[in-house]
Amino acid sequence: MSRPNVVAVGGGHGTAVTLRAALVYGGQVTGVVSVADDGGSSGRLRELLDVVAVGDLRKCLVAVADPASALAVAFERRFTEGELAGHPLGNLLLAGLIGTLRDLEAAVDEAGRLLGARGRVLPATTARVVLCATGVNGPVRGQVAVASHSRIERVELVGDDVRAPATVVDALLEADQIAIGPGSLFTSVLAAASVPGVIEAMRESRAQRVYVCNLRPQRPETEGFTVADHVDALARHGVPVDLVIVDADTPMSLGEPGVDYLRAPLIGRNRLVHDPDLLAAALVAALAQSSIKVRGGQ
Repeated sequence: MSRPNVVAVGGGHGTAVTLRAALVYGGQVTGVVSVADDGGSSGRLRELLDVVAVGDLRKCLVAVADPASALAVAFERRFTEGELAGHPLGNLLLAGLIGTLRDLEAAVDEAGRLLGARGRVLPATTARVVLCATGVNGPVRGQVAVASHSRIERVELVGDDVRAPATVVDALLEADQIAIGPGSLFTSVLAAASVPGVIEAMRESRAQRVYVCNLRPQRPETEGFTVADHVDALARHGVPVDLVIVDADTPMSLGEPGVDYLRAPLIGRNRLVHDPDLLAAALVAALAQSSIKVRGGQ
């Protein structure tokens, strides 16, 4: 049988887990990743070298790397001394490739080649962006600042020519399943999913659009949220969802999501993040519920 084309949308640790899950059952696997981070190493490199945030791209590249790659291990090595303190090697290498090739997508693809990547990682946009939010506490600017607020109503990406590259649009249109999340709802998931071009492609795609909900509310960003509140926030931003995957033991109330949902065991051994194998099983079960005919990857 054909293996499905799977696209994971989001950023950071959450999308890295989804990519690892997708590699279990998927054929062509692609990550569409946020570049909005302005904290830590990514934020420092943004200001110093005038590049997009590379940290989430790094994490997702490591997730799809050849398991035997020594470079993938080195990518996550974080320096602890001197001027490089706090920088992972992968961030520095990506910044160097961007400066050399003068093309963000080409730089990420080259890093993937060096890592023996089994899937492709794409930036949700190639523009330098700032994540801005509005809510009951007024406007907030910058991903780190947004993450420290609650009762957020909307987020948007501000920058010059903020749009999805054609490669991202094509991947979404050719997908059999689009997995949105898990991850910080406003500062990770929507920082990728709300990019102009991404939303439109997800709406037009014939893929099953699955939202993988967080294991628990994230304080303060989604404190007090139900599963339905997560789905409502996505809907406010125009992100289409056909089905929600929820951990069987989540402390979150379900509410009334308004879409189909699937409860499944998802918690990993450390009890903090989704287990890739369990998530893979849930995503396969979700696809089995769909009427979509799989076109398939490799």
